[in-house]
Amino acid sequence: MKKHLLLFLMAALLIIAAITTGCGGEKTATPATPPQKVELNVSAAVSLKDALAEIQKNYETKNANVKLIYNLGASGALQKQIEQGAPADIFVSAAPKQMNDLEEKNLVNKATRKNLVENKLVVIVPTASTLNITKYEDLTKNDVQKVSIGETGSVPAGQYAQEVLKKLGIWDKIQSKAVLAKDVRTVLTYVETGNVEAGIVYKTDAVSSDKVKVAATAPEGSHQPILYPAAVLSGTKQEKAATDFLAYLSTPECKTIFEKYGFTMSK
Repeated sequence: MKKHLLLFLMAALLIIAAITTGCGGEKTATPATPPQKVELNVSAAVSLKDALAEIQKNYETKNANVKLIYNLGASGALQKQIEQGAPADIFVSAAPKQMNDLEEKNLVNKATRKNLVENKLVVIVPTASTLNITKYEDLTKNDVQKVSIGETGSVPAGQYAQEVLKKLGIWDKIQSKAVLAKDVRTVLTYVETGNVEAGIVYKTDAVSSDKVKVAATAPEGSHQPILYPAAVLSGTKQEKAATDFLAYLSTPECKTIFEKYGFTMSK
């Protein structure tokens, strides 16, 4: 009898222990692991800086699992960095040449490439300038001693500027006055600070500053269209996230932002 009672009590204790363990398991259930944050490295022309900053804020608010990391600079310098293996998922160039070079080396996912936005090339002077500059030819005047443009070997804005000046037949006269800069935003700074009398930048750079004013716009047909091609790079490890962000850049929401900063969306 005692043996049966002992077995009964042991069985009861086991049942109670099982129930207790089960209840405890429910209370200490491990919460679901949040999705891992994706970091997207975007190498982009520095002239896109202001627009991309606003786009980043909007995109990360809507996509909490994505962190955008921008690497901004001259398109030629960014191209070299990508060729040398710098981390990059998306490239946005200020001219087709740099994208073409990467595409020839199979570093671009050709299927994703598209022209994102367009720009214009303008002459700027300090806001307080009294120089009578209304066209590019006026840069040859004696009272214009220094004109800043981007490096013609690596900065698309500098290459476009040289193209215009050659087209107008005044490059030889301007070359001795030229103060070359590492990127178009440096040109803007030189003009803002009065280190040069004038500079040639994108319209969008002029719009971004209240310390300069536009004196002249490049004549139609004086340079190749200023196109900004964008593409996912073939070496990305975040293909879906990169493709999604690239698609977002063409949405009406981004169109409004780009146009706010002086760009025109490519058709």
